[in-house]
Amino acid sequence: MPQDTFRASVQYGDFKGSSAADRADKADADDWLTSKGLKTDDEFLLGIKLFSGESHGVHKDPVNVQFLLVKPRAHDSVKSMLDTTPGPIPVRRVDVQMPLVEFFGLFKRLSITLSPHGMIEGRDYIWP
Repeated sequence: MPQDTFRASVQYGDFKGSSAADRADKADADDWLTSKGLKTDDEFLLGIKLFSGESHGVHKDPVNVQFLLVKPRAHDSVKSMLDTTPGPIPVRRVDVQMPLVEFFGLFKRLSITLSPHGMIEGRDYIWP
């Protein structure tokens, strides 16, 4: 059975950071997956991973997106399952390609930070 780690990674890792997102009020990732027949009503969206390949200075759609789904749907039940599952988490992975603008549309707000090898991640900074 294949195994992966839920962590952003690229070939060289020149920049590292973090991200945060707010669900879209309408047509969020859950709705998008359901509308495409890729998620059932009893599944919980546990994770999303975006990867954009070699661009050579010009972005070309589509981007690769992985959605990680688990059962049952209830948030508290999923949290309990995660707390009691040693080792890898069993998920159903849905791999799709989509235009970047469509991916951004799944969120109300999306913030991404990057710094060389993550050297200022979590640090305060000032400017004049």
